[in-house]
Amino acid sequence: MDPEFLKTITFVETAETSESDFHPKTFDEYCGQKELKTKLKLYTDASRMRNEPLDHLLLFGPPGLGKTTLAQIMAQVMDVGIKICSGPTLERAGDVVAILSSLESKDILFIDEIHRIPSTVEEMLYNAMEHYRVDVIIGQGAGAKSVNLPINPFTLVGATTKAGMISAPLRSRFGITERLDFYLEDELCEIIEQNARFLQVVLEKGAAMLIARCARGTPRIAKKLFRRIRDFAQVNNNNQATIELVQQALDFLGIDEEGLNAVDRKIIETIAITFNGGPVGLETIASMIGEDSETIEDVYEPFLMRKGYLEKTPRGRQIPRAMLPRFLKSAGGQKTLFS
Repeated sequence: MDPEFLKTITFVETAETSESDFHPKTFDEYCGQKELKTKLKLYTDASRMRNEPLDHLLLFGPPGLGKTTLAQIMAQVMDVGIKICSGPTLERAGDVVAILSSLESKDILFIDEIHRIPSTVEEMLYNAMEHYRVDVIIGQGAGAKSVNLPINPFTLVGATTKAGMISAPLRSRFGITERLDFYLEDELCEIIEQNARFLQVVLEKGAAMLIARCARGTPRIAKKLFRRIRDFAQVNNNNQATIELVQQALDFLGIDEEGLNAVDRKIIETIAITFNGGPVGLETIASMIGEDSETIEDVYEPFLMRKGYLEKTPRGRQIPRAMLPRFLKSAGGQKTLFS
């Protein structure tokens, strides 16, 4: 086992935090997900009172909603260590043994994209999660023998964007299963204002709400947009983000007041204009706009469907008939979008 492997998956608390890496440290600092936050606070408080590790926890939901941040907050609240790794990096059972053996009592092991771990690694986790032991094969061939190795009690926090791809045996071993939902605009506005205070940017209330409306209900996107607007403000307006400046920055980034970017508009334009509202197949759309079909399905379609601009049918994608007049207008025999 390469000792460098463990370094890549260990969360190093002593590393300097850059200005763009602001993360909440407590449940009170964490904005949004109020119901989930209340539950996790109760679970962690109860575990601390019993002096036991937190029960294994599965967090699922769309990307960018704060699953990793919640795991870090739980480790902070329970005053335990946390190791962070990604499912695809756990290629061999030996990798899991090395990680589990390095955990102190009640530590948290956070595995992102847990649905992508290989089946051999998954089977190794079963015994570790239930009995805090792992089976290690020593030697090869006829002389090989199995050694049952005890490990410290720990908490596995699994995060996934595709809960349906987790096998039933693994899912059943999580004592707590919770979903993260998309954020409301007011919650995103609070996150943006929190980042503005941390980065010492003067931000108008209306400007924060304007950014929130374009963030697709996702804190990661909100923070990314705010960092780009901060760049724009620093160069053009002495670190002051007014409503006018934010609007200029969003125009510069190609994002409209609905939060639609250039690819979103291409998808709608292709269906609405080229195929007269649809239905049309996903692969055809991908070929027309030059995007990967999986990217369209995972990244762009969920937002367009939530906005009511797109719907899936057995025959393909189409614009809802009630929305089509909004997107199309006859102008001298020429059809134009968003008129």
